[in-house]
Amino acid sequence: MVRISSCPSLSAAVCVVLTVSLARAQGITQPKQGQGGSVVKGAAGTEGGTGDKGLEHCDKPMGALAVVEPQNEVLVALSRYKLSSPVGLIRLMIQQSNCFIVVERGVGMRNMMQERQLAAAGQTREGSNLGGGQMVASDFVLTPSVAFSENNAGGIGGAAAGLLGGKFAAAAGGVKFKEAQTSMLVADARSGVQVAAAEGSTKKADLRLGGALFGGGGGAAAGGYGNTNEGKIIAAAFMDNYNNVVKAVRNDPSLQRSVGSLKQEAAAGGATKAGAVFNEGDVLVPKIANVKLLSEPSDAAKSVATLARGEELVVVGAAKDGFVNVQSASATGWVKIVLVQKR
Repeated sequence: MVRISSCPSLSAAVCVVLTVSLARAQGITQPKQGQGGSVVKGAAGTEGGTGDKGLEHCDKPMGALAVVEPQNEVLVALSRYKLSSPVGLIRLMIQQSNCFIVVERGVGMRNMMQERQLAAAGQTREGSNLGGGQMVASDFVLTPSVAFSENNAGGIGGAAAGLLGGKFAAAAGGVKFKEAQTSMLVADARSGVQVAAAEGSTKKADLRLGGALFGGGGGAAAGGYGNTNEGKIIAAAFMDNYNNVVKAVRNDPSLQRSVGSLKQEAAAGGATKAGAVFNEGDVLVPKIANVKLLSEPSDAAKSVATLARGEELVVVGAAKDGFVNVQSASATGWVKIVLVQKR
C-alpha cells in the first residue's frame, strides 16, 4: 500500500512524499500506480506513446530537452540496489508525455559525432546528407538525482546519511533504506537559469527481495526499474517529479519554446540539407573570385556587389535556403554558403 501526499510548494520546487508500508499479504512493497511492473513502461514514437498511465500529457511539445547523466556517485549508489542509470527511463517518460522533444546529448551523441567525422573525411556514401546545421538545439537541460540515507539495516550500518548509504543484507534476502530522495532540476540551455525544480521522497521503505518476486534472478532485467521494489518506487518518484516539472513549464507561457511536433522535427532531420554552420559575428571570405552578393536568398535575386577572393564578410543574420546574410565593405546581402568559408 502506498500513500502519496503533497508538501506545500516552495518557489519552483515541489515536494512530494511517498509513504510506503509493507504489504503483509505479499510481503513486498509496491507503488500505487502499478502492479507487477514499474509505473514507467510502454513505448513511444512519432505516432504517440503506449503504456504511459499516470503521466501528464501535452497537445504539443513546449521545447526541446536534453537529459544529462547523474554524477558518478549517484550511479554508484543506484548500483548498490542493482539499478542502472535512470536516464533511459526518464527519456521514455518525456517522449510518452509529448510535453518536450528529447534530444540526444548522452552516449549516443558520441556516435552521432563519429558519423559526422566519417562524412567530413569522405568515408560515407554520396548523398548521405550528413553534416552541420541539422541538429535541433536543446532549449532545456534536465538533471536528475537520487540520494539515499540508511536506517539501521539489521545492525549493518546505522544512520549513514548520503549517497553512499544503503547496504544489501543478502543472506536475509532483504534490503532496507530509510529514505530514497529523487529530484529533477531544469535549466534554460541559453541563459543557464534554473527554471523548474521538483523533489520527491520514498521514506521508510522495508523492501523484501525474495524469490517469490524475482523467480530466481529476474531483478537485473530492464535495469531493475521494472523488476525490483526499489526500482519501482524510484520510478514512481521520478514520474511524480516529471509531472510537476511539466506543470511548472505549462503554467508559465514565457518558458515555452517554438518547436514542431516530434514527427515534424524527425522528418526535418532527413530533409534539412547539411552545410557549414556560421554564427552571427563570424568573419567569412569567398573561396573564389567574383562571388555575387545578392539582395535576397535566391539565385534569381538582384546582385548588389561582386566580391573578390579573400574579401572579408561579417555574418549579420541567420542562414536561409543555402544562403547566409552578410555585410561586406560596400553592401549587405546574401551569399551562397558553399562559396564562403571562415577566415
